[in-house]
Amino acid sequence: MSGTAFLTDSTLCIGCKACEVACKEWNNIPSDGFDWKGFSYDNTGSLGHSTWRHVKFIEGGVVAGLGGNSPDLLSWGFSSDVCKHCENAGCLEACPTGAIVRTEFGGVFIQSDVCNGCAYCVVACPFGVVERNPDAGMAFKCTFCYDRQKEELKPACATACPTESIKFGDIDELRGEAEDRMARLKQAGFNDVYLYNPQDSSVGGIHAFFIVRGDPERYNLPPSPEVPTTYLRKGWVSAAIGAGLMLAGTLFAFGQDK
Repeated sequence: MSGTAFLTDSTLCIGCKACEVACKEWNNIPSDGFDWKGFSYDNTGSLGHSTWRHVKFIEGGVVAGLGGNSPDLLSWGFSSDVCKHCENAGCLEACPTGAIVRTEFGGVFIQSDVCNGCAYCVVACPFGVVERNPDAGMAFKCTFCYDRQKEELKPACATACPTESIKFGDIDELRGEAEDRMARLKQAGFNDVYLYNPQDSSVGGIHAFFIVRGDPERYNLPPSPEVPTTYLRKGWVSAAIGAGLMLAGTLFAFGQDK
């Protein structure tokens, strides 16, 4: 893998949502409203066509205490979620019009003027990131601030983050920085930290990896995401076997008539 990446460290996130605001302001995305959802103080809820950066509220979970003898603690944490810009991107593979492309920075970009609104990319995303805007009739997600990167600027979310919970840079350098950060956290007693970057899965790694505490699934990060097209070979083999059996049955039936 090459290109640029995000490193999102949830241990530094304070839930201020500055990244959300900066993303919306730069990309001219409409607001998500301020309705009380009844189960969370998080007004945005999840990533979608009008939420390209989403600060999750990880409420009521249990995390390990510091040190070996410390009790587990109820927590209320935060983590800023974003499109993962997968190395093997299901959305890109599923797109029938060529609207979704890989940029020179390694990001996955939807060209809205080419998108026909079929929503194949929506069902092909293993992270549930892409969403079709019913009013515009096209699919949308994080652009990796492609326009800013072309001008050698950091993405708006990383620029606005006051705690450096969101870092941006060369992907290889950030991987090394993530490992160093993990080592420092564990030395400080945070024995439950986890670096989420599923390189061993069919997505082949991501350009937006995360440091989280406890089970990644609490952060809506699947342990083994799968690109749907990996099942195509099995499907074609099954179809071929089925067709062969039907042909054999037909030939047998004609033979019996004689």
